[in-house]
Amino acid sequence: MRVVRAVGVRRRHGPLAGWCRTLLLLFLVSFVWLQLHLAGLNSRGWRNSGAGDASDGNDSAVILAMVPQVLHKYLVSRPRNLTGAGGWAGGGGAGGPGPAANDSLQRAAPVLVPGPPRGPPGGAPDMDAIKAGIRRYNDEQRVLNEDIFGPLQPDALVVVVQVHTRIVYLRHLIVSLAQAKDIDQVLLVFSHDVYDPEVNELVQAVDFCKVMQIFYPFSIQTHPHSFPGESPDDCPRDMKKEEAMIKRCTNMDHPDLYGHYREAKFTQTKHHWWWKANRVFNQLEVTRNHTGLVLFLEEDHFVAEDFIHVLRLMQKTCSTNCPQCNILSLGTYLKTYNYYGGDSKKEMLRAMKRHQGVSADSVAPSWNFQILPSLYQHYQKAEVTPWISSKHNMGMAFNRSVWADMRACAQYFCTYDDYNWDWSLQHTSQNCLPHRLHAMVMKGPRVFHIGECGVHHKKTNCESTAVISKVQKVILAASRHLYPSHLTLTVTNTLKKTKLRKGNGGWGDIRDHKLCLNMTIPTR
Repeated sequence: MRVVRAVGVRRRHGPLAGWCRTLLLLFLVSFVWLQLHLAGLNSRGWRNSGAGDASDGNDSAVILAMVPQVLHKYLVSRPRNLTGAGGWAGGGGAGGPGPAANDSLQRAAPVLVPGPPRGPPGGAPDMDAIKAGIRRYNDEQRVLNEDIFGPLQPDALVVVVQVHTRIVYLRHLIVSLAQAKDIDQVLLVFSHDVYDPEVNELVQAVDFCKVMQIFYPFSIQTHPHSFPGESPDDCPRDMKKEEAMIKRCTNMDHPDLYGHYREAKFTQTKHHWWWKANRVFNQLEVTRNHTGLVLFLEEDHFVAEDFIHVLRLMQKTCSTNCPQCNILSLGTYLKTYNYYGGDSKKEMLRAMKRHQGVSADSVAPSWNFQILPSLYQHYQKAEVTPWISSKHNMGMAFNRSVWADMRACAQYFCTYDDYNWDWSLQHTSQNCLPHRLHAMVMKGPRVFHIGECGVHHKKTNCESTAVISKVQKVILAASRHLYPSHLTLTVTNTLKKTKLRKGNGGWGDIRDHKLCLNMTIPTR
């Protein structure tokens, strides 16, 4: 009886139960298909999507795995504190948050993927407060952590980082600096052209060396509607001079050599570079008696752990074997870092056999055998060459005597119709300096460029961490060959006359000339 009733129930409700089972089965199949499809997209990459680079997730994990746990604090975003150190009110005079203020870091998530340039939070900031904060920082000239690491020694290294808004790249630069040998002897100067509370808190949290912040006081941020920013009365970039004369716009008489009028977003970088060099060499009390090297970096650079050791070695080599060398260059722009010249497996194996018998099993297949031979082959080689702006401007270092010659040629730098500081320096070297710039360049780089986008490069995807991950792998693969005991120099053909260049324009406005020249006025 019990069985018959059960059968009767099934017979009476059979169609409904069947439909339920069918729908459930379709749901499960669809769910499984969707998960497999998403996994496939993640493995291949969101190449055609605006969501970022395909390998971001994997690369981020690799990046974190290569960073010591104690340094993860520099890769996380802290809750915003607008009234504390570094806030819009211009605090931070007491030295910023410091290590003890990192309690909230454990609740924050890593910020590994560079996004677009960030603006101030919560809408328009208080411009008067920003200007007051900038004046206070620049007037106080406070050196953080000096009580821990002692005063700056006359021959110690000063590292100057030019900072804009790309905080995620800056985080990775700081992590790389933190792992450098002898970084505790360095003065690390961050030169900003945007006053931003989150960037200030990050910088003030640096606890592995002496730190100073300086702020470019003539920025677009603080002059949004007047020169050196762009005022409503300025001539538009593409306006013809004849039309400008009719309109009577402010700079109508001074287009550049290509007939274009100034754009503040481009002129600012050259102004900032010239200002910070003047500031560090001629205006800071802490560097008044400094005789050592000053190394110039940017927020999207990444350093190898032996960069200080290599700089000292280069400096020593210059004094004995290259008296004409007045610029030391640690960087490279080559994408593959393939200095060996070949990419075949046989060439890689021959290179590894020559260099301490490294096993091919240690090489990741995805590297295409291009990167490892390069640093194995060239880790202790340096090239002596006339300085070329487009090749030797990354990770470049020079001392006060070289700067004195540059500064004496301010007229050539400040009036050359090119908005690039490095091209302007090239022009200065060729036309004014008593001794043209000669560079000693490391063949195996110690400074790498990790930025995907910037003033000159606009990509549809600026959020890739692939370059950061790749640079970390390059340095890790070459770790046993860092800290060379000596350098082997090669000299390029110095008899070949360097071709004089026509400027790129963007620097025809005499207001830019005057502002630049006024920066050389010594003040302390």
